[in-house]
Amino acid sequence: MKQHILPALRLTLVSVFFFCVVYTFFIWAIAQAAPNKGEGQTVTVNGKVVGYALEGQNFTQDKYFWSRPSKAGNGYDATSGSGSNKGPSNPDYLTDVQAHIDSFLVHNPTVKKEDIPSELVTYSASGLDPDISPAAAYVQVDRIANIRKISKDKINALIESTTEKPLLNAMGMTHINVLKLNIGLDEIK
Repeated sequence: MKQHILPALRLTLVSVFFFCVVYTFFIWAIAQAAPNKGEGQTVTVNGKVVGYALEGQNFTQDKYFWSRPSKAGNGYDATSGSGSNKGPSNPDYLTDVQAHIDSFLVHNPTVKKEDIPSELVTYSASGLDPDISPAAAYVQVDRIANIRKISKDKINALIESTTEKPLLNAMGMTHINVLKLNIGLDEIK
């Protein structure tokens, strides 16, 4: 029996050292080579961090473009990123979607229900999606133009300039980062 305990203890100590020290240092070293040293892609305005490019934020004011609804924690909570497990036949899910539709229509009276892109009324898988499609941005132009007293042409040009194409025009979808779009919106005179 004694002959098995000593090798088992050695293996345990070697494993603890490897996985707690060596592996942790290895992952940290890889992060140091990543953009922004693994601290996330911060977005700054006038030297002040205003958010993260890869994490959705909650924009609810009518003067801004809205993101996808979030079910992460209390909404856009990066510490509990998750979507909803409720499917399209779940009554609670359907109630949430209808509430999002109703809210969107109240704030966007020029839009018809059938013209609302589904991403503006349904949850994303992570609950932290930072992007919307160009269609989801264009459907909000009337509301923003009316509130900010900016021409629709300027807002449409902003949408066009912040639209990101898929990698190699093949991988991914055309999308717009909502935080960057709203920062650009604040810069329009």
